[in-house]
Amino acid sequence: MPLTLTSLHVYPVKGCRGTAPAAALAQPRGFAGDRRWMIVDDAGRFISQRTHRVLALVEAELTAQALVLGAPDRPLLSIPLDGDGGPARTGATSEATVWDDTVPVVDAGDLAAAWLRNVLGTPARLVHMPAATQRPVDPRYGAPGDEVSFADGYPYLLVSTASLADLNARLVNPLPMDRFRPNLVVDGCAPEAEDGWRRIRIGPVTFRLVKPCVRCTVTTIDQATGAPDGPEPLRTLAGYRTWQGGVRFGMNVIAESEGVVRAGDDVTVLD
Repeated sequence: MPLTLTSLHVYPVKGCRGTAPAAALAQPRGFAGDRRWMIVDDAGRFISQRTHRVLALVEAELTAQALVLGAPDRPLLSIPLDGDGGPARTGATSEATVWDDTVPVVDAGDLAAAWLRNVLGTPARLVHMPAATQRPVDPRYGAPGDEVSFADGYPYLLVSTASLADLNARLVNPLPMDRFRPNLVVDGCAPEAEDGWRRIRIGPVTFRLVKPCVRCTVTTIDQATGAPDGPEPLRTLAGYRTWQGGVRFGMNVIAESEGVVRAGDDVTVLD
């Protein structure tokens, strides 16, 4: 069976729902538009599904003109974009913190903050990472110049359908792929084969697989409802997929080149 990219996923706002376009531009810090936006608290620290499960219900879509957010029982919020993909109607700059990194950001304004407060039930603001902001990846696994958006640590996450099928065969209630919020979903390999890949090519783009992805409690949240769903899959993964004190599923990935990748592209293992 040929190795192929079955789907690709872009998450415009960190922690919110993503989209599955037929094609996307792969860039060094992630797909174009992927997690360039983030929700922060009053201290400028990132908010995610770990503390606010309702984000699983917040839809985020980027068009050429606007970032559009939607949530149950709330009006759509449309934020006009400037040429950098950030908010067009504010010049407010500040700083925001994601994990151990504090970086310059542009605030999306009070209208977005009010909308988010109504959805989350707590003060929150929406910020954008401009192109000039640089956030390096962990130097233990990345090379000089490797950078990332507001993703947890790396620009891309790759998971194979075979690895999910292998996990689901061990679970009482199978889980969909969206529990793991991948960017790249690959089909046609053996379960966990991606663990051994070091470099691959998808369409015109070469990617480097740098480390396993250690999974957190977000995998236990039903992405369709925002409800907690018990200890799975972490409990089962702990029985056969431990790594550095955590459980692993999928691989963190860095793009070595830039180009458009498409669902259905061949995937070639280079190393």
